[in-house]
Amino acid sequence: MEFEKKSTNIYKVIMLVILTATITFLVTSIVYSNVEIKGNLVPTENDYSTIDVKRESIKELINKYYLGEIDEKKLEDGIIKGYVNALEDPYTTYMTKEEWADFQADTMGNYAGIGIRMLGDMEFNEILVVEPIPNTPAEAAGIKAGDIILKVDDIEYSGKELSEASNNIKGEPGTKVKLTVRRDGEIYEFEIERANINISYVESKIIENEIGYIKISDFDDDCAKDFKEQYNVMEAQGITALIVDLRNNPGGLVNQATEIANTIVPKGNTLLITADKNNKEEITKAKKDNIVKVPVIVLINENSASASEILAGALKDNNVAKIVGMQSYGKGVIQQVFMLKDGSSIKITTEEYYTPARIKIHKIGIIPDVEIDLPEGTYYSSKMPYEEDTQLQKAVELLRD
Repeated sequence: MEFEKKSTNIYKVIMLVILTATITFLVTSIVYSNVEIKGNLVPTENDYSTIDVKRESIKELINKYYLGEIDEKKLEDGIIKGYVNALEDPYTTYMTKEEWADFQADTMGNYAGIGIRMLGDMEFNEILVVEPIPNTPAEAAGIKAGDIILKVDDIEYSGKELSEASNNIKGEPGTKVKLTVRRDGEIYEFEIERANINISYVESKIIENEIGYIKISDFDDDCAKDFKEQYNVMEAQGITALIVDLRNNPGGLVNQATEIANTIVPKGNTLLITADKNNKEEITKAKKDNIVKVPVIVLINENSASASEILAGALKDNNVAKIVGMQSYGKGVIQQVFMLKDGSSIKITTEEYYTPARIKIHKIGIIPDVEIDLPEGTYYSSKMPYEEDTQLQKAVELLRD
């Protein structure tokens, strides 16, 4: 993926969780930075702190008495992962060189897996299937939105172990993976063959003969470009209103979210406010004239997160769109990724973001102007029939009034 480059080679993105080869998401907001740690990751003997002495003592005992084979690299990675995980921040993580390479490849939308969007549900500590991607092995096998993944190849995983589960779901095309899921209190097992998956994150159509509809499932590198192109096509066909569907969208590149916001928000208006631990603020404003002149409604749900909340918040606070659906996920913090000398990286929560009206998003979410849920017992998916989609029906109804 080509990210937007600045002189310091820093890139801002917002991602839901972790975007992996299975299109799994732990909603997250990220700033990429090519920063190397100065000196060695492990200090010299003369510099050992108390914890370093303890580590060396344990290392000596393992080397002396452990019966099995020892992989020093895995042990070192495990030490760093444990140290970072002890922060108990689901968005601050350490990635090995291989995990970082997978992460970068996955954000391009091309990967080998089964094609599901997953969310680490921190409230219940479970892995929730947000939805199977259309026309993928997961959908063909019968995986459904709302399934809870309990095991991957008979290994149990919790919501906090989303990244580990995702790594085990990934694999070479043609190989198989077994998922154990819970659905409506029943346990099901699926054996699914992995494949190369290519995803289109922006799709559009015209409904009711005059209402434009654009579905954004993730904010990838070409998202804003695709949005503009597809809007221009529908505008030429004479649409009189626009629905932007952000349901189940876990996030992605922040600059893509703000660029799309700028197609609807007038030039000069505020789109996003971020603040670091020292309360230093950065304000992002619309830099171009907006091209969308028709009435706009944005659809969100409980799985709309991060960059989706940035876009919805920007449009809501600037009074250029009405928000319809359910209160969003509430992921309003940004991470910065620092590259280490050996190709590994650490992603650290560094900033919090707010809507243009300075409304806090983290652990709260965007509150819709018109709250409406789907029928009880149903879960939203991109293939939901219009007759069952009460949220989309409400959006159409409001645009007709």
